[in-house]
Amino acid sequence: MNISQSTPVRPPVPTLGQAFWYWLKLGFISFGGPAGQIAIMHHDLVEKKRWISERRYLHALNYCMLLPGPEAQQLATYIGWLMHRTWGGVIAGGLFVLPSLLILILLGWIYLAFGQVPAVAGVLYGIKPAVTAIVVFAAYRIGSRALKNWVLWGTAALAFVAIFVFDAPFPLIVLGAAVLGAIGGKLMPRKFALGGGHGPAKDNYGPALIDDDTPVPAHARFTWAGLLKVVLAGLILWGAAIGFLGARYGWDGALTQMGWFFTKAALLTFGGAYAVLPYVYQGAVEHYQWLTPPQMIDGLALGETTPGPLIMVVTFVGFVAGWAKALFGSDQLFLAGATAAFVVTYFTFLPSFLFILAGGPLVESTHGNLKFTAPLTAITAAVVGVILNLAAFFAWHVFWPQGPSGLFDRVAALIGLGALLALFRYRIGVIPLIGASGLAGLLFTFLPPWLIQAGVLP
Repeated sequence: MNISQSTPVRPPVPTLGQAFWYWLKLGFISFGGPAGQIAIMHHDLVEKKRWISERRYLHALNYCMLLPGPEAQQLATYIGWLMHRTWGGVIAGGLFVLPSLLILILLGWIYLAFGQVPAVAGVLYGIKPAVTAIVVFAAYRIGSRALKNWVLWGTAALAFVAIFVFDAPFPLIVLGAAVLGAIGGKLMPRKFALGGGHGPAKDNYGPALIDDDTPVPAHARFTWAGLLKVVLAGLILWGAAIGFLGARYGWDGALTQMGWFFTKAALLTFGGAYAVLPYVYQGAVEHYQWLTPPQMIDGLALGETTPGPLIMVVTFVGFVAGWAKALFGSDQLFLAGATAAFVVTYFTFLPSFLFILAGGPLVESTHGNLKFTAPLTAITAAVVGVILNLAAFFAWHVFWPQGPSGLFDRVAALIGLGALLALFRYRIGVIPLIGASGLAGLLFTFLPPWLIQAGVLP
């Protein structure tokens, strides 16, 4: 709901405790992949709470899109840091991941201890097409705000064609969009200005706590001393952890190898989890043989349907690897799995925090400078095309689960269309949509066989 111009009152500054409870809630409701998570934060932080203006939000998002790692989690870290300094960023980013970490450990234990449960499979069957609809809707919402003119629409279309038709790597798309934005910012500055040269944003939500003209707070100003401090702290946190694992279990130990492998994976996650999943598959399945190909696919399905970044699939990989390797003996399989899951998650997400805390002050110093914002605006437009490709990827694998030669899954398509209608027409929330879709999948899984056995259906 838009805020009327007759109530131009800035919201009160939330305490760190109030922010803590919001970030914790977000960690439990952040379904829908990065596109859905970015849309949820936009609704909560820009439209509803007005903690940050849309332009400042998009400026931060553009930077996060450039980084390796989960952009939605990094965006939460950025906003938390901007509002409440370093601890605010650590809390926001940490709570974005923590619920998913605990849920995936629990699901990993159920998966390995009790095997395949038909009820769980039915719920997942219904949730997958709903996730597809959520990604489509989120692309629409972000695109409606970011694509303000034909140049940005064209940039999004080129990015979609590049990745969908030519399978271009995401870093190349980002680089191409940045170059296009840098050139376009000089030749057509109005087209690449924030807002696309069409004046203020389409919606007026009222004055924000961190508004377009709000001065950069003291802690967010760039200094070389501050940058050196963050880099040094990051090296200590990484070196102490990998050093402890190496001293305790040896360099060839499974936990040490997980720390080293997932550090490298974290630095390759340009464009989201799908850009790095082939690398994770090659290392975890083929090289280290921590888990089997079917287990990797099941882990991806769980990662798609739990809150948090999709890259959290690595938590499942770590849990299965620790369990399979029986790191602490055959009588402590859960402890081994949980420990490995924590190790993998720590090394995967540590770089994300460092990128934000180190680079955030530099990004804040470029706010409103077209020389820096034009490339980022073009990157945001390109990312809309990449998100549409992700939706197409989901749709292909959900509606044709057996491949192009298999049958079209009409039931999954029906659930997906219903979810899309609920989002576009009735603006239903993500949690009710996920719950209703999971229930529909459960009913479609169990009802037909039961009705046939009862003689109701032939």
